[in-house]
Amino acid sequence: MAITPLPEVTVTPVAHFPKKYFLENLAVRADGSVLITAVLQQELWYVPGPARALADPVLVHSFDHPVTGIVEVEPDVFVLSLTEGYTTHESHLVRLDLGGWAPGTPVTPEAIFTFDDRVRALNGSCLLGPGVMAVADCFAGLIWRVDLTDGARGATARVWAEHDTMADDPDGEIPWPPQPGINGVRYGARTGYLYYTSTAQRVFMRVPVDPTTLDASGPPEFVAAIDNADDFCVDEDAGFAYVTRHRANTLDRVPLAPRHGSEVRHLLGEPFDPVIVGPSSAYWGREPGDEGRTLYVTTDGGTTAPPQGVVRNAALLRVELTHAIR
Repeated sequence: MAITPLPEVTVTPVAHFPKKYFLENLAVRADGSVLITAVLQQELWYVPGPARALADPVLVHSFDHPVTGIVEVEPDVFVLSLTEGYTTHESHLVRLDLGGWAPGTPVTPEAIFTFDDRVRALNGSCLLGPGVMAVADCFAGLIWRVDLTDGARGATARVWAEHDTMADDPDGEIPWPPQPGINGVRYGARTGYLYYTSTAQRVFMRVPVDPTTLDASGPPEFVAAIDNADDFCVDEDAGFAYVTRHRANTLDRVPLAPRHGSEVRHLLGEPFDPVIVGPSSAYWGREPGDEGRTLYVTTDGGTTAPPQGVVRNAALLRVELTHAIR
């Protein structure tokens, strides 16, 4: 079977952040603006949109804890994950309503849930269905299911899945910070799978999901081997995920179906490209036709693993894919 040709790729920086900023996750709003969590700085940032040219980011809020995941659970209502992954493991979910918000004005996040002592470090998160989230716990090696009350003003949580491939590797060869196990999670409603990366275990996996209950309907399945994987977005129509390889400084195309692992391909960063250093997350644009063609990628500029010892500015990149006409 012929391998799908690689698209032509155009990369445009649309926002720069200071050096040492660890941009972690992002969400694209309906108006094309972008929200970005900066985990170590404990901040949420806004980039005006549609993001096509270089713009100045605006600070939305500073939190009391490191902030990782962000999910839009209702129009302009977001749930963010706060987690002390490297210290006490204290972890919370907060609700942020940006309906009618103007950049530069204060916001008031509301705490809606505190995890019990089983939690270790919240990481990637996604929506499984209305009012239901999946949240990766990268040091506990599991996925939490979070059920939100109306308006996301409250929540309950239980373990949704746990597997060896989700485990971290505290004794690994890679220096601090410790490499997470399960990292990014995305749900494909059309294919019926939740997909995840596991950085420490160097795999891309999928879990079948019951469309009625939104619970896992079977064990995790191996899809492909990939090292240094962080977050990703999925194109179910084309059958690919676009995976950021944080310490390897590349964006890779990974098949969504098992037994095609040999078809993993670099799209960006090989050979080395200083524009994409420390890529951390990926999210499709929200304009018509963006899915499968235009994604946004956050980078940390090499904060955790600087190439040749050089740390660059963190950035938000617009990545456009031009596919061959068949």
